[in-house]
Amino acid sequence: MLITENMAAEVLKQVRILDPVTQTDAIADVVISEGKIAQIAPQIAETPENAEMIAAPGLILAPGLVDLYSYSSEPGYEDRETLQTLAASALAGGFTRVALLPNTDPVIDNASNLGWLSRNAPPAPKFYPWGAISKEGAGQEMTELAELAQSGCVGFTDNQPLSSSLLLRRVLEYGALCQKPVALVACDRALRGDGVMREGKLSIQAGLPGDPVMSETSAIASICEIVADLRQPVHFMRISTQRSVEIIAQAKNRGLPITASTTWLHLLKDNRAITSYDTNLRLDPPLGNPEDRFALIDGVKQGIIDAIAIDHAPYTYEEKTVAFAEAPPGAIGLELALPLLWQSLVETQQISPLTLLKALSPSPLHCLQQEPIAIAVGCEAELILFDPNAVWTVTATTLKSRSQNTSWLKREIKGKVVKVWS
Repeated sequence: MLITENMAAEVLKQVRILDPVTQTDAIADVVISEGKIAQIAPQIAETPENAEMIAAPGLILAPGLVDLYSYSSEPGYEDRETLQTLAASALAGGFTRVALLPNTDPVIDNASNLGWLSRNAPPAPKFYPWGAISKEGAGQEMTELAELAQSGCVGFTDNQPLSSSLLLRRVLEYGALCQKPVALVACDRALRGDGVMREGKLSIQAGLPGDPVMSETSAIASICEIVADLRQPVHFMRISTQRSVEIIAQAKNRGLPITASTTWLHLLKDNRAITSYDTNLRLDPPLGNPEDRFALIDGVKQGIIDAIAIDHAPYTYEEKTVAFAEAPPGAIGLELALPLLWQSLVETQQISPLTLLKALSPSPLHCLQQEPIAIAVGCEAELILFDPNAVWTVTATTLKSRSQNTSWLKREIKGKVVKVWS
């Protein structure tokens, strides 16, 4: 995979352009020069002198992908991932922008910690740090939201349920003054208990504590009522159930200012996979039932679920090599999401190519209140070249991430990003 940051001219011959913003799906020649898209035409006869010619039949040119939330691990957990390995992993997967969760050590809950992350981040991809809603991310005392906003955070989240509805109300009231998105994890901890698998027949058969659907849906319904009263926007993270999709659809029909995302793994796997007891499938929220997965796919197609998040969560081999219920929740995904989503959803015609790319680029930016990446003459070249037919094996050598906690390890997959302009 090549990363282009220089000013050399390049000509992509007969590449398939997929632009979800303009709904473009067309074969064309594209000239990229001095970091910008210089020309797009069905065929270009005269090319810049000394330009690099790239034969691109069968390849896809798309906007750079955007991840709504992933873990940086650094500072504090560098044995899992560093900012450098995270950047390499993101670019290898086609992600030119990644929003980083505040759950580092120390937590990104003040301007000083936010400044350290900004100073030490690599130049590419563009990292957007989330600021913590509460001090130390403990869900009790609200941080100085205005200070974090002025210091450059992209928005506010604790990446876990807030301790009370009163705190949420205050966050939305103060957050409105900052004009930054607020991302929430909808979960009633009391109802969830120690559940690690979606409650149902399979959780009983597997002998694992069940997490009922209502732990998520009751929290979503409660938050929607607060939003209805205050009219302040929120983003729901990690939606995982069929009923949640229904509630969000109803809330959007009421005109509530909400957006929502699910994770790539919740679109590809359901709780039947957990019978393997693979700890890389231990997620929070847990994988849903088959009907949940189908509802999430349909929710993405209809726009009820705005975005697909990667939620890249690296862990060491030792941390994951424990009993399923004791394993920390999360898996890596930045390098795997696009090829596996393409292979599983696009090639099976469950989702159109433009629908998938919309949920991975302009829609996440909309949730972050950022302008979309465009494929148009004169625009900055923030693009990826994707080969949907490239076959490769997922190994510790082929992965750029420092961790390998994925259920696809040592498996062959199809699809690979072969070039990135950032």
